[in-house]
Amino acid sequence: MTEPSRLGILCAMQAEQQMLLQQLIPTQPQRLHGKRVYHRGRLHGHEVVMALSGIGKVAAATSATSLIAEFGCDALLFTGTAGGLGAAVKIGDIVVARDLLQHDLDASPLFPRYEVPLTGTSRFAADALWSARLLLAARAAIAGALHGAAGQAHLKLLDIDAPRVHHGLLLSGDRFVGGPADAQRLRAALPDALAVDMESAAVAQVCADYGVAFAAVRSISDRADADAHLDFDRFTTEVARHYSAEVLRLALLPD
Repeated sequence: MTEPSRLGILCAMQAEQQMLLQQLIPTQPQRLHGKRVYHRGRLHGHEVVMALSGIGKVAAATSATSLIAEFGCDALLFTGTAGGLGAAVKIGDIVVARDLLQHDLDASPLFPRYEVPLTGTSRFAADALWSARLLLAARAAIAGALHGAAGQAHLKLLDIDAPRVHHGLLLSGDRFVGGPADAQRLRAALPDALAVDMESAAVAQVCADYGVAFAAVRSISDRADADAHLDFDRFTTEVARHYSAEVLRLALLPD
């Protein structure tokens, strides 16, 4: 694949970004723009700009716009956590987006439900080449985590058994899906949805507007059910940030 001259990397939360920042080799002073701090440097041989978007679709969209318009990024990647929706998606799994949709967008009857008005689109396709890279990297990262008794024992302490990688529909919306009724409504309306977050689909829309490649990879921190809030902090600290760092490291390795 043709490498971008500058890659943008977004995370929603500081814990998700922490290990990536530790691996970044700064090439310029960090820059404050629109109340976001942007870090420019080299990451595994790539020129990157890294930003903490904050939580929610608007925060993610403004951060993505700055990465493209102000910093000249040619491709954007989003990494972090999500809640599992698909029946086969468990805590500790990794989801790589194939398509992205905003589940809280409804301009009906003027437009079909979920369709972004005036675009004719409800599902934004992730970039095929970057998604393929993230898929291979996620599988290798999980295989590495399971290699040896120590890695397996650590995952079992968190009740994670035989994590898997999934590729499919990722939902986003401006609400934390943390109850069984909300999760069931999403499953009923969008039965092929694998996971739900609060940012990725908004960034996919921005990238589509600018003609910039976009891909997203999310670690499943909970099952988007009544116990979602009980699992999140520990999983993010002990598993998700390690997943994010290792998946991106492997995805950025030269072919």
